[in-house]
Amino acid sequence: MNIAVLISGGVDSAVVVHRLKEEGHDLHLFYIRIGLDDGSGDCSAEEDIEMCRLIARQYGLPFDVVSLHQEYWDNVMEYALRTVREGLTPNPDIMCNKMIKFGFFEERWGHEFDQTATGHYASTEVIGGTKYLATAVDPVKDQTDFLARISYSQLSHLMFPLGTMPKAKVRETAIEARLPNAFRKDSQGICFLGKIDYNDFIKRHLGIRKGAIIELETGRKLGEHNGFWFHTIGQRKGLGLSGGPWYVVKKNVHDNVVYVSQGYSTEKQYGRTLHLDEMHFISGNPWEDVSSPVRITFKNRHMPEFLSGTLTRLNEREYVIESESKVQGIAPGQFAAIYDASSRLCYGSGIITGQNVII
Repeated sequence: MNIAVLISGGVDSAVVVHRLKEEGHDLHLFYIRIGLDDGSGDCSAEEDIEMCRLIARQYGLPFDVVSLHQEYWDNVMEYALRTVREGLTPNPDIMCNKMIKFGFFEERWGHEFDQTATGHYASTEVIGGTKYLATAVDPVKDQTDFLARISYSQLSHLMFPLGTMPKAKVRETAIEARLPNAFRKDSQGICFLGKIDYNDFIKRHLGIRKGAIIELETGRKLGEHNGFWFHTIGQRKGLGLSGGPWYVVKKNVHDNVVYVSQGYSTEKQYGRTLHLDEMHFISGNPWEDVSSPVRITFKNRHMPEFLSGTLTRLNEREYVIESESKVQGIAPGQFAAIYDASSRLCYGSGIITGQNVII
């Protein structure tokens, strides 16, 4: 099979190359390049590209660096800044996968191949002739929540060779294959932002505007913040308050006020009901004709654990999750990924709405 492989310079995508090459496929390696938001190059990208070249050379494979710089900033980061400006919490990684890796890349290069492979920890499953996004065997590394917004046509062209491998096995394979990045640390950061500090990025684009930090229960002013856009619902660190822990539980965007509540057990940081809008089902709605609540598992942020609850349809776009357990940090703007009751199939996602952000 003729396969396009998206590689990053990290160990995960390198092991994808190794596995597919061992299986006898014809591979073409691609690195998607994105510059910094000031239009300059990213020095860390040069290191990544050099590592990719070493891998391509080791296996005798063609390798291309392709640029989607403008597309990334016009779409993904424009979405992120718009969302933050509205007082909501964005997820650039989800939009990056949908619009850049499996959007523009597929339209311009990936479609020329039989399939596109990536180093995501996910898998797929075919049921009744329909392909579904499925979780990885390693629950800690599972990344299906980052893929929960892709389309069926995108999923149909994708393969995830690491879905059956625990992370420890990936490292072990890299060492046995003597890959040049076998001991390289996993990258952190938001999609292509890499080593850019998120708060520095927000400050550069939205600036600083001092506002009050107020205790929700008493109305007492506890301190000041540099702008509501630096804070998200459920946040505990970075508030600069003594006598904590303090959690962000509400924001008033109009008045630039951040409300907090004290204590690890404060009920204000928890909720059981998640209202979802813009519901998206990757492979079709499995409950199209069901009007009563259905049993599901879900994630309201990237984490190893799946939460159990029910999903109820309000209309074509809107759904409500009722969680069996208390959910910490329900942040409007984030995506809730929806899974079947066994946490095997990822059906899609919806955008969390709520009353804890006042526009």
